[in-house]
Amino acid sequence: MSLYGPGCKNCTTTAELIAKIAEEANVEIELKKVTDLETMMHAGVVSTLAISIDGVLVHNGSAPAVEKVREFLS
Repeated sequence: MSLYGPGCKNCTTTAELIAKIAEEANVEIELKKVTDLETMMHAGVVSTLAISIDGVLVHNGSAPAVEKVREFLS
């Protein structure tokens, strides 16, 4: 799972949220934080915050809601 963003407070909060929900659901994840603009563009990110799972963008443009993160991890 990759989290694309500039490293702002929303990025940090979202990374913490993803880790917390994964732990609660007993789902093992490896969360990679990506801040490099070229890497983001190559991944198809047009606006941050973005999240991909197995190379597929599943969220783009904002910090995801709790329910959306649960949906990603199910």
